[in-house]
Amino acid sequence: MRAFVGLPLPDPALEALERVQEGLTVGRQVPPENMHLTLAFLDDQPEAVLQALHQEIAEIAGPALDLSFDELEVFGGKQPRVLAAAVRKTPELSRLRDRVRSACQSAGIELPRERFRPHVTLVRFPRHLQPGRLEKIAGFLQDTGGFRLEARADRIALYQSTLMPDGARYEVLAEYPLGDGPVEAAGPGE
Repeated sequence: MRAFVGLPLPDPALEALERVQEGLTVGRQVPPENMHLTLAFLDDQPEAVLQALHQEIAEIAGPALDLSFDELEVFGGKQPRVLAAAVRKTPELSRLRDRVRSACQSAGIELPRERFRPHVTLVRFPRHLQPGRLEKIAGFLQDTGGFRLEARADRIALYQSTLMPDGARYEVLAEYPLGDGPVEAAGPGE
């Protein structure tokens, strides 16, 4: 099963990000139900491994995280692939990501070493942009230069990712609350 671990966003943040998407007519918008901040992409994993990971993540306790979205940026270099809302990388967010990666290792999942660039993907662009589209993207970025958003992430989620012809669909398999109280979590399939 293709899966990943991420932070779901609260409804007010999703609504604000949807309003941002409305200003760009290039590419395929990510539906709000698919918006999240990825902590670890797991690729394809057997269900037994995901059950072991569920037990490991359920042990992660910590406070809810305040997320600060600083800017909109394009990933992919000269040929942009996605438009994303960048999230400020704080020590708390980095620690949580490290704890999730450690839980993955304990469950037997080998993750590649990669730089952590916290973001929420908003729009995916086709491989080959039609003439004039790069200029539209550049103009949009210039017009939204003052983008800022604050949100509170109060849970971690384990997601299943199913590839479809019109894009990936994400389903929450389990959620793990963040906060001051004890962590209670329902596992995949429960």
